[in-house]
Amino acid sequence: MAPKFREADQTTPLLLDCNNNNGRCGNDVRRIGNGNIVHIDTEIERNDKPSPLDAQYGTMLVDPVAGRTLEHPTTNLDTLMHMLNGNLGTGILAMPDAFKNAGLYVGFFGTLAMGIICTHCMHLLVRCSHDLCRRYGRPSLSYAEVGYYALDSGPTWSQPLAASFRRLINTFLIVMQLGLCCVYYLFVAVNLRELLEYLGVQVSVLTVLGYLLIPLTLMNMVRSLKLLTPTSLIASVLAIAGLAIAFLFLLQDLPHSATVRPVSSWSTLPLYFGTVMYAFEGIGVVLPLENNMANPRDFITWNGVLNTGMTIVVCLYSAVGFYGYLKYGEQAQGSVTLNLPNDNLLAQIVRLLMAVAVLASYALQFYVPMTILAPVVTKHCRHRHCAEYALRLVTVLLTFVLAAIIPNLGTFISLVGAVSTSTLALVFPPVIDLLTLWPNGNRPGRRWIVLKDALIITFGACGFFFGTVKSLATIFGTSDGDPSGIH
Repeated sequence: MAPKFREADQTTPLLLDCNNNNGRCGNDVRRIGNGNIVHIDTEIERNDKPSPLDAQYGTMLVDPVAGRTLEHPTTNLDTLMHMLNGNLGTGILAMPDAFKNAGLYVGFFGTLAMGIICTHCMHLLVRCSHDLCRRYGRPSLSYAEVGYYALDSGPTWSQPLAASFRRLINTFLIVMQLGLCCVYYLFVAVNLRELLEYLGVQVSVLTVLGYLLIPLTLMNMVRSLKLLTPTSLIASVLAIAGLAIAFLFLLQDLPHSATVRPVSSWSTLPLYFGTVMYAFEGIGVVLPLENNMANPRDFITWNGVLNTGMTIVVCLYSAVGFYGYLKYGEQAQGSVTLNLPNDNLLAQIVRLLMAVAVLASYALQFYVPMTILAPVVTKHCRHRHCAEYALRLVTVLLTFVLAAIIPNLGTFISLVGAVSTSTLALVFPPVIDLLTLWPNGNRPGRRWIVLKDALIITFGACGFFFGTVKSLATIFGTSDGDPSGIH
């Protein structure tokens, strides 16, 4: 009996490179239901008549990047600013708290190792996106679409799961990015409250959250990534300035390294993992940034935007965590700005700079869930722009409510990192890489690639499970941890 193939739920045929000299192609390429590549021999001359596929996709048969048409493309510098802005948020300020849960040397070398692994997974995601764009004749793909097409062109058993995997990725992206927005919102409110108290104004965190609603709402009505470049530039400059001044406090009167633990207990390592994974929060914006570049080939070269940005980020994370923990020891809080002296003007300037930088970064983190939610919400609406603006307003209000009920900053950061960032940054990219590799059974080094991806998946899955359990136990008071409250 002939095998039954499921019908593909999209009409775009699978396209491969077809090298020919005279506008001819000896093989017609089709994709059948099980995802296999089929070459149909056609010896008939085309007589130089263009194919409908040529008119639709043009040079994407060879290079998907060449087929992109962007209304507001970003330059390499724009993308680097967005890259730094997407990573230099509240996570870097929580690194001393992360080192407290790991120990000085475990935290330092562990952060370097996790930074390398996360950067590698970002490369995997972008390269798989390019491969799948070639197969399916697409100029660009979102994270969820990369996951969908990886399963759709993979082994037979994975194909029925493609649509569910796309929804799963979108769900984790929304949870991660809105979780980041909540932490950003709360961080700004807490630091502004500290600044106002220094100026003699007594207000609650909830009041400051309410005042911040107006600027955040206006900022998040911007729908273009290109138009967010000025805010990213401002945020990056302010964040670097704030960190530079903060180092003046961190490097003063440093105690000997023997005064802190080189290795912490096993019970708190999951909290360290969650916080560090939260800090590497840029996985959600990698593909949107690459897809919007004027010169996307410059993104993943050895000296490209991705490696340059992540090298800066990992070095800053390691330095802030190392010196912050060495300086404050077991008193390190969920944000290093909360450890700075309250009666010092320079410390208040650091709080102000970091608060404004994080506030400006909120819009970039908000951009990703809007690209997922807006098409779904507005597709049945007559006035789509009005519906999208209403969605943006409701989502900002949702982050306000969630920020108001967060019990403490440090453990919530660890929870967001363990639940969402670990899966999106460590589990899904190697899974996608394995499935994208599937049609290329004779690829050199296949066994080593499978082993490497399997080890990364196992590491990410363990971090997800143990980090989530420990964070929830600390939040609900069933652990002997010492969370740092913020209210």
